[in-house]
Amino acid sequence: MEAERPPLPPFTNAQDAMRKVRGAEDAWNGRDPERVSLAYTPDSVWRNRSEFLQGREAIKDFLTRKWAREQDYRLIKELWAFHENRIAVRFAYEWHDDAGAWFRSYGNENWEFDAHGLMQRRIASINDLPIREDERKFHWPLGKRPDDHPGLSALGL
Repeated sequence: MEAERPPLPPFTNAQDAMRKVRGAEDAWNGRDPERVSLAYTPDSVWRNRSEFLQGREAIKDFLTRKWAREQDYRLIKELWAFHENRIAVRFAYEWHDDAGAWFRSYGNENWEFDAHGLMQRRIASINDLPIREDERKFHWPLGKRPDDHPGLSALGL
Protein backbone atom coordinates (compact mmCIF):
# COMPACT_ATOMS: atom_id res chain seq x y z
CA MET A 1 0.00 0.00 0.00
CA GLU A 2 1.29 3.44 -0.95
CA ALA A 3 1.79 6.12 1.68
CA GLU A 4 -0.58 9.07 1.53
CA ARG A 5 0.66 12.40 0.20
CA PRO A 6 -1.44 15.12 1.84
CA PRO A 7 -3.21 17.26 1.09
CA LEU A 8 -5.59 14.70 -0.36
CA PRO A 9 -8.33 15.17 -2.91
CA PRO A 10 -10.93 16.39 -3.25
CA PHE A 11 -9.31 19.81 -3.36
CA THR A 12 -12.03 22.09 -1.98
CA ASN A 13 -10.00 25.17 -1.07
CA ALA A 14 -7.16 27.15 -2.59
CA GLN A 15 -4.95 26.75 0.49
CA ASP A 16 -4.79 22.94 0.14
CA ALA A 17 -4.28 23.15 -3.63
CA MET A 18 -1.48 25.71 -3.15
CA ARG A 19 0.18 23.44 -0.55
CA LYS A 20 0.16 20.63 -3.13
CA VAL A 21 1.70 22.92 -5.76
CA ARG A 22 4.41 24.24 -3.43
CA GLY A 23 5.26 20.70 -2.31
CA ALA A 24 5.78 19.70 -5.93
CA GLU A 25 7.89 22.80 -6.61
CA ASP A 26 10.08 22.15 -3.58
CA ALA A 27 10.62 18.51 -4.55
CA TRP A 28 11.53 19.36 -8.16
CA ASN A 29 13.94 22.08 -6.99
CA GLY A 30 15.68 19.38 -4.92
CA ARG A 31 16.46 17.59 -8.22
CA ASP A 32 16.37 14.08 -6.70
CA PRO A 33 14.69 11.78 -9.25
CA GLU A 34 14.07 9.01 -6.70
CA ARG A 35 12.40 11.35 -4.20
CA VAL A 36 10.34 13.13 -6.86
CA SER A 37 9.15 9.84 -8.39
CA LEU A 38 7.55 8.79 -5.08
CA ALA A 39 4.92 11.53 -5.48
CA TYR A 40 3.51 9.62 -8.49
CA THR A 41 1.54 6.38 -8.65
CA PRO A 42 3.58 3.34 -9.70
CA ASP A 43 1.75 3.39 -13.07
CA SER A 44 1.56 7.19 -13.45
CA VAL A 45 1.06 8.41 -17.02
CA TRP A 46 2.91 11.49 -18.29
CA ARG A 47 3.09 13.61 -21.37
CA ASN A 48 6.05 15.96 -21.10
CA ARG A 49 6.40 18.06 -24.25
CA SER A 50 6.37 15.35 -26.94
CA GLU A 51 7.60 12.55 -24.69
CA PHE A 52 5.15 9.99 -23.29
CA LEU A 53 6.06 8.08 -20.12
CA GLN A 54 4.45 5.52 -17.86
CA GLY A 55 5.55 4.39 -14.42
CA ARG A 56 7.99 5.50 -11.77
CA GLU A 57 11.05 3.94 -13.39
CA ALA A 58 10.42 5.86 -16.60
CA ILE A 59 9.86 9.03 -14.55
CA LYS A 60 13.15 8.53 -12.67
CA ASP A 61 15.04 7.93 -15.93
CA PHE A 62 13.45 11.01 -17.51
CA LEU A 63 14.27 13.26 -14.53
CA THR A 64 17.85 11.97 -14.39
CA ARG A 65 18.35 12.92 -18.05
CA LYS A 66 16.53 16.23 -17.61
CA TRP A 67 18.61 17.48 -14.69
CA ALA A 68 21.86 16.34 -16.27
CA ARG A 69 21.04 18.52 -19.30
CA GLU A 70 19.27 21.42 -17.53
CA GLN A 71 21.98 22.67 -15.19
CA ASP A 72 21.47 25.10 -12.28
CA TYR A 73 17.73 24.38 -12.55
CA ARG A 74 15.42 26.67 -10.54
CA LEU A 75 11.64 26.35 -10.79
CA ILE A 76 8.60 28.37 -9.70
CA LYS A 77 5.08 26.90 -9.93
CA GLU A 78 1.84 28.83 -9.49
CA LEU A 79 -1.65 27.48 -8.93
CA TRP A 80 -3.94 28.17 -11.88
CA ALA A 81 -7.10 26.18 -11.04
CA PHE A 82 -8.34 23.20 -9.02
CA HIS A 83 -11.41 20.96 -8.86
CA GLU A 84 -12.01 17.67 -7.08
CA ASN A 85 -8.91 15.53 -7.81
CA ARG A 86 -7.34 17.85 -10.41
CA ILE A 87 -4.98 20.82 -10.25
CA ALA A 88 -3.72 23.03 -13.08
CA VAL A 89 -0.49 24.99 -12.67
CA ARG A 90 1.62 27.33 -14.69
CA PHE A 91 5.35 27.41 -14.18
CA ALA A 92 8.66 28.81 -15.30
CA TYR A 93 12.16 27.51 -14.69
CA GLU A 94 15.61 28.78 -15.55
CA TRP A 95 18.59 26.65 -16.49
CA HIS A 96 21.67 26.57 -18.67
CA ASP A 97 23.13 23.97 -21.00
CA ASP A 98 26.68 22.57 -21.18
CA ALA A 99 27.77 25.52 -23.32
CA GLY A 100 26.56 28.04 -20.69
CA ALA A 101 23.55 29.26 -22.71
CA TRP A 102 20.67 30.26 -20.41
CA PHE A 103 16.99 29.51 -20.96
CA ARG A 104 13.69 30.23 -19.28
CA SER A 105 11.19 27.46 -19.87
CA TYR A 106 7.50 28.31 -19.55
CA GLY A 107 4.69 25.86 -19.28
CA ASN A 108 1.40 24.56 -18.01
CA GLU A 109 0.67 21.28 -16.30
CA ASN A 110 -2.56 19.43 -15.67
CA TRP A 111 -2.42 17.05 -12.72
CA GLU A 112 -4.79 14.28 -11.69
CA PHE A 113 -4.48 12.59 -8.26
CA ASP A 114 -5.61 9.30 -6.80
CA ALA A 115 -7.38 9.09 -3.42
CA HIS A 116 -3.99 8.85 -1.62
CA GLY A 117 -2.75 12.16 -3.05
CA LEU A 118 -0.36 10.55 -5.53
CA MET A 119 -0.29 12.00 -9.02
CA GLN A 120 -1.63 9.48 -11.51
CA ARG A 121 -1.54 11.71 -14.58
CA ARG A 122 0.66 14.66 -15.57
CA ILE A 123 0.25 16.51 -18.84
CA ALA A 124 2.88 19.20 -19.46
CA SER A 125 3.26 21.68 -22.30
CA ILE A 126 6.57 23.56 -22.24
CA ASN A 127 8.36 26.16 -24.38
CA ASP A 128 11.99 27.25 -24.04
CA LEU A 129 13.08 30.86 -24.43
CA PRO A 130 16.79 31.68 -24.74
CA ILE A 131 17.73 34.44 -22.29
CA ARG A 132 20.91 36.32 -21.47
CA GLU A 133 22.41 35.62 -18.07
CA ASP A 134 21.61 39.19 -16.97
CA GLU A 135 17.91 38.53 -17.74
CA ARG A 136 17.67 35.79 -15.11
CA LYS A 137 15.14 36.33 -12.33
CA PHE A 138 15.66 33.20 -10.20
CA HIS A 139 18.78 33.79 -8.12
CA TRP A 140 18.33 31.79 -4.91
CA PRO A 141 20.87 29.09 -3.98
CA LEU A 142 20.13 25.71 -5.58
CA GLY A 143 17.34 23.86 -3.81
CA LYS A 144 14.04 25.03 -2.32
CA ARG A 145 12.90 28.52 -3.32
CA PRO A 146 13.00 30.76 -0.24
CA ASP A 147 9.55 31.57 1.13
CA ASP A 148 10.14 35.30 0.67
CA HIS A 149 11.21 34.98 -3.00
CA PRO A 150 8.57 36.42 -5.36
CA GLY A 151 6.38 34.08 -7.37
CA LEU A 152 5.64 34.22 -11.08
CA SER A 153 2.95 36.91 -10.94
CA ALA A 154 5.04 39.18 -8.72
CA LEU A 155 7.96 38.77 -11.16
CA GLY A 156 5.77 39.74 -14.11
CA LEU A 157 6.01 36.28 -15.63
